[in-house]
Amino acid sequence: MSEPAFDLVIRNARVATAADTFHADIGIKAGIIVQLGLDIAAGKSEIDAAGRTVTPGGVDGHCHLDQPMPPPAKMADNFDTGTRSAACGGTTTVIPFAAQAKGQSLQAAVDDYHRRADGRAHVDYAFHLIVSDPTPDVLARELPELIAKGHTSFKIYMTYDDLKLDDGEVLDVLDVARSHGALVMVHAENADCIDWLTKRLQAAGKTAPRFHGHARPMLVEREATHRAIALAELVDVPILIVHVSGREAVEQIRWARAHGLNIFAETCPQYLFLSAENLGTGDSYLGAKCVCSPPPRDKGNQAVIWNALTEGLFTVFSSDHAPFNYGGTDGKHPDGNEVTFPYIPNGIPGLETRMPLLYSEGVLKGRITVNKFVELTSTNAARAYGLHPRKGTVAIGADADLVIWDERDVEITNAILHHNTDYTPYEGITLGAWPGMTIAGGEVVWDGKQFHPRAGRGRFLQCGAPTLLPSK
Repeated sequence: MSEPAFDLVIRNARVATAADTFHADIGIKAGIIVQLGLDIAAGKSEIDAAGRTVTPGGVDGHCHLDQPMPPPAKMADNFDTGTRSAACGGTTTVIPFAAQAKGQSLQAAVDDYHRRADGRAHVDYAFHLIVSDPTPDVLARELPELIAKGHTSFKIYMTYDDLKLDDGEVLDVLDVARSHGALVMVHAENADCIDWLTKRLQAAGKTAPRFHGHARPMLVEREATHRAIALAELVDVPILIVHVSGREAVEQIRWARAHGLNIFAETCPQYLFLSAENLGTGDSYLGAKCVCSPPPRDKGNQAVIWNALTEGLFTVFSSDHAPFNYGGTDGKHPDGNEVTFPYIPNGIPGLETRMPLLYSEGVLKGRITVNKFVELTSTNAARAYGLHPRKGTVAIGADADLVIWDERDVEITNAILHHNTDYTPYEGITLGAWPGMTIAGGEVVWDGKQFHPRAGRGRFLQCGAPTLLPSK
């Protein structure tokens, strides 16, 4: 009896890519898609996807895992628990950050991050760099060498004392990106405005979590977004403005696009599903769970971000997963103590819920097409970070990273999630879809009920040059 032609066949799939929707069987061998067609030969194992949509596995190009933090804060997810959570939510590639500390070399940060990741990841991963100390050696030697080794994207900050760059340093980093074909991600908030407002609020005794939003009004994001665009225009290099939260930053990006500048933009679930109300009222401390930067805006801004998403302003939709426990000794409510808002660990979990939230409330509610969903959650991130067409599509030769979607009601509770965080900011939201199966490298890692672990399954990926298309 002859050997089956494939390791795995997914039959009767309604396949959705960023460009097309079609019906096909998917033949997989050695972790690669090797055939698409109708009534293809048998596989060693087979999955019937009849009546269900199959999309490429998600590429989350903005998440934080086991990133070193000033004590006592500590991230709740490492590469084991974080990639477990990603897989169960349909994400098969993650790109977290190797963060340079001031006074540290970039290579040392990368080496440390490899130690944290090696043998732990359940899905494939790459590293962005965080450049916080662009010394002459970093600019002239380390950054170009690391770009050549496959670290073709890096993030810079315009806020946070331990990370922020001044305008001259931003220009230097942008110039390296232009010369060596890398993509710069920009956290755009005006640090001096935030510092001034924070001191005023603290002096007035306004220290509850909700005042985190008061210290970061939309204008601090608007100003920094405008400045980042101007600096990129001066150097003549594309940039990606990350986690855009509201209308004022959107207006700056729209202006830049109208003037022919290649300014790309990212948003995140918290700006579609959370609002300033989630930061609490009065002196309530529960709003600490939703402290992130930029903060969620008023509910009217949810419509602005949805509209910008549907019209094509946003290139990618990422989680910005920054997981801290609420309780414990190293979380947002350490040992039960209420800390003032500037000292609440900044970030929220969201790796596992990113794709189901957008599929349910975007695709099923008719706000976006399933093809736009694939573009936002997978294809464009793969293009932006030099992983396409290996990642981000369903095509012959692509990695067999796939999601089979179940369209059924699911209530989000922390109990059903697989991260290591003790809460989810989306508790109680009922969705109309959830990944019924996640396949990573041709292996079923999530079967809709159980996670199938194999630490070390995930491979480190060297990224190529960004291949994003120019803005329209």
